[in-house]
Amino acid sequence: MAGIVVLGAGVMGVTTAYYLAKAGRAVTVLDRQPEAAAETSFANAGLIAPGHSNAWASPRAPLILLKSLWRDDTALRFHLRLDPAMWRWGLQFLANCTTERNRHNTLIKLGLARYSREKLIELRQAERIAYDEIVKGCIYLYRDPAHFETGQRAIGFLKAQGYPFETIDPAECVRLDPALAPARDKIAGAIFAPQDESGDCHAFVQNLARVCEGLGVQFRYGTTVRGLETGGGRIQAVVTDRERIAADQVVLALGSYAPQIARGAGIKLPIYPVKGYSLTLPIKDKTAAPTLGGVDEGALVAFARMGDRLRLTATADFAGYDTSHKPENFATMLKVARELFPAAAHYDQPRYWACLRPMTPDGPPILGATRLDNLFLNTGSGHMGWTMACGSSRLVTDLMLGRKPDIPLQGMTLDRY
Repeated sequence: MAGIVVLGAGVMGVTTAYYLAKAGRAVTVLDRQPEAAAETSFANAGLIAPGHSNAWASPRAPLILLKSLWRDDTALRFHLRLDPAMWRWGLQFLANCTTERNRHNTLIKLGLARYSREKLIELRQAERIAYDEIVKGCIYLYRDPAHFETGQRAIGFLKAQGYPFETIDPAECVRLDPALAPARDKIAGAIFAPQDESGDCHAFVQNLARVCEGLGVQFRYGTTVRGLETGGGRIQAVVTDRERIAADQVVLALGSYAPQIARGAGIKLPIYPVKGYSLTLPIKDKTAAPTLGGVDEGALVAFARMGDRLRLTATADFAGYDTSHKPENFATMLKVARELFPAAAHYDQPRYWACLRPMTPDGPPILGATRLDNLFLNTGSGHMGWTMACGSSRLVTDLMLGRKPDIPLQGMTLDRY
């Protein structure tokens, strides 16, 4: 038997390998980097946040994108490019910017995110994996009273689905996280999601990869996937820069690069890369650093404490496959961090990072089977890959093994396009 080949050693690929190996399957994972979680999973926001499941495609999104053509301070930034893939994706995105489609897509994302959080807890407990996790909830801060009212209305749909939220005043914000005391007068109120969590995705994947190795999973790092060799309605082999690898089943978990590989096998994936920026700072004063992850909703800057580090992320930049960055890209994050937690970190020692998030035009990921009998997809989770990873990978594994998935996959499979 050739076994199962998983393409990609990020959080999606490694969690898929784990579930398959636990089921007794022989698994090989390929990745071009020298270790696991070295690209999109390396320095993400750290939030495991079903409470932030709202789909990006909304009635407000087109105006935000339009403003970004002449302003550089918007959370969503769109750059005009001669890129047919971007324009096709953009038209599909706009088609999902109605209230009805937004609610439909948000409901799908919420269901998967809640399920995935349950699977993460199970995995964490079963394998005793540590990753600087904080499991006391996340806090979503609002500076402007009118924006706070809008935020409360926005979570009404999620609350109606049974996901718990608490609306809190500035005093309660400080009680939940004393590190917010210096910013109390800047906060109009907050929404607290007690079931949301945070943690270091990179540490989680690295530790889980070691567990996988103990289960017999083979990791071939420094191996670039060039294409898929097809024949008879299935994948015959994976072609790399080193060798041709025969496979009984293949899982495509290459994030933003999945469409490039799928295209060679005759499969079109409506995924476009969206660049996100992150900033990591060494903590200076532990008592002044946050004890909860969260988001400054006005600036759309996420923050999470990871042991002796403070992580901040912001911005969705539609810039193709460009991962370059410059210090000014991180100015808003530094400003927000200084305002919320002025004494928390060594602000003169920033570590900058940018990566590509694999976004679908409607928001939910693309999971499961394709028209090729043995090719399965686990990609397109966008900015919520960390939140959705364990659930997505468990669902894909169940399909591959012929088991009935725990939750329905309607709205998450390729045939919705």
